[in-house]
Amino acid sequence: MQQANLEQARITKSESSRWIKIWRHIKRDRQLLILFIPCIIFYILFRYGPLYGMIIAFKDYNVFRGILDSNWVGLKHFRNFFDSADFWLLFKNTILLGFYSLLWGFPFPIIFAILLNEVRFIKFKKTVQTLSYLPAFLSVVIISSMVIDFLSPNRGLINQFIAWIGFEKIYFLIAPEWFRTIYVASDIWATMGYAAIIYLAAIAGINPTLYEAARVDGCRRWHMMRYITLPSLMPTILIMFIINAGNMFRIGYEKILLLYNPMTYEVADVFSTYVYRKGLLETNYSYASAVGIFEAVIALIMLALTNVISRKMGGRSIW
Repeated sequence: MQQANLEQARITKSESSRWIKIWRHIKRDRQLLILFIPCIIFYILFRYGPLYGMIIAFKDYNVFRGILDSNWVGLKHFRNFFDSADFWLLFKNTILLGFYSLLWGFPFPIIFAILLNEVRFIKFKKTVQTLSYLPAFLSVVIISSMVIDFLSPNRGLINQFIAWIGFEKIYFLIAPEWFRTIYVASDIWATMGYAAIIYLAAIAGINPTLYEAARVDGCRRWHMMRYITLPSLMPTILIMFIINAGNMFRIGYEKILLLYNPMTYEVADVFSTYVYRKGLLETNYSYASAVGIFEAVIALIMLALTNVISRKMGGRSIW
């Protein structure tokens, strides 16, 4: 009995010391925690709060009756979506756009950061870096308008150049075979410089003595890039790859809505644009919510799968 009391007292003391330690950490970092409060409020209000509305995907939602009083229909909207003729077209377009964006868009910031790091003329380096991430501060509307102007068959710079070298002008924006190329290329141009900042920061953290030792051994800059810079970047590359692969299935609707037209629907229509049409234009909120939940579930599966593959291949993962 006495031993049990001693054991209980020891556990109580251990828990008390743990709470004292937590309180000390809170007191020490109180200013940072206060600064973090708006972030917590934002996620509660705009990320976790709206999750309550997901239940309309399982109901025949009626605006006048409200979410709770609408009739429960179970998986009806999911079955209707899977049986519709649009499902496989949307699935194919979303997968292809996401895959091409990952295949071509992911390596560009890495290559750009490595090459920019090798520039020794500081003024030129800073100028190029500044110009490269300026598009990240432009809205999707402005970027899409610039793309439309550049590709215009009448006054677009690209078509003027094509005509100048003696070829026929191309109507890029109404040609289905060009839409994915335009989407991916414009995305690379808009995000490459900004994404490269992460890799430039990782390169700045590489121990300079590694380069000095390689230089003493007679290594050329190409060999230092290959055997020092790139391997040192691999942890960052793997983490960024997991994040990008997880988002491969979640393609924003904004730029597609601004660039596509009835001539390119067959290659441009994706889940997000379909949700926009069904939910906001046709006011079929329950059906649109079901499509959105399906898209989110597939994105979560992609993220988890990529995370597992990365952990097994490179030993790096998000969790």
